[in-house]
Amino acid sequence: MQVVKQYPDGVFSWVDLGTTDVEGAKAFYGGLFGWSFLDLPTDSGTVYSMAQIDGYNVAGLGPLDPEMQKQGIPPNWTAYVKHDEVNAIADRASAAGGVILFPPFDVLDSGRMTMIQDPTGAVFGVWQPEKHIGAQLVNIPNTFTWNELQTRDLNAAREFYAAVFNWTYEVDANEYVVCNADARTQAGMMKIEEEMSDIPPNWTNYFLVSDIEASAAKVTELGGDVHVPPMADGEIGKIAVIQDPQGAFFSIIEYAGPAAAPPGY
Repeated sequence: MQVVKQYPDGVFSWVDLGTTDVEGAKAFYGGLFGWSFLDLPTDSGTVYSMAQIDGYNVAGLGPLDPEMQKQGIPPNWTAYVKHDEVNAIADRASAAGGVILFPPFDVLDSGRMTMIQDPTGAVFGVWQPEKHIGAQLVNIPNTFTWNELQTRDLNAAREFYAAVFNWTYEVDANEYVVCNADARTQAGMMKIEEEMSDIPPNWTNYFLVSDIEASAAKVTELGGDVHVPPMADGEIGKIAVIQDPQGAFFSIIEYAGPAAAPPGY
């Protein structure tokens, strides 16, 4: 097992879930991915739970902020890009047309973070690690393996993330954009087409599974919804879109070949 020790700047390093039913979400994701949970008190009086495999952190889970609930924001997954200079990234994002939803702040002794909305409307976090480096396990079954921006304006998104994180891009024949941080391929971008008009701009998390049909069946058994059943995704493998019982969306993927090696182990 390859345990990540650190992440390069500009690479997604963490994902977490804000939900209206923490215990219900634990039951669902624990049943689907075999996660156990370590509950940690926060300075706001709530509890943040580390989802773990064999004692290693793979994702986070906590209550959805009450103000977000009042605004009608449903349970959702958030993806975080690692960077050692969060303050500088917030400045770059603002200059590039992004909206700083939460200015950089310290999370106890775990690290420092900010939340940003890009110019196309998608929200993501930036994480500057101290004691918490991010996910210790990635790119193995039941951990996150890919993050994908779904947006209506690919050109604006490309310009923004290049300005903020120095990402470079490769574009395939279907206009799917692959994002590189230095030499590491680590995220993608796709255009929201007319038939997907009800989907807001978002960063979608993909979790790796070893048997996507079995995982999709398990989703239904656990009370979730298979929003898009398993389907082939070119030569990459198979994907499915899932909605958990509380309403949060994510995707699962079964690769046709081996996954990329984790970074920084």
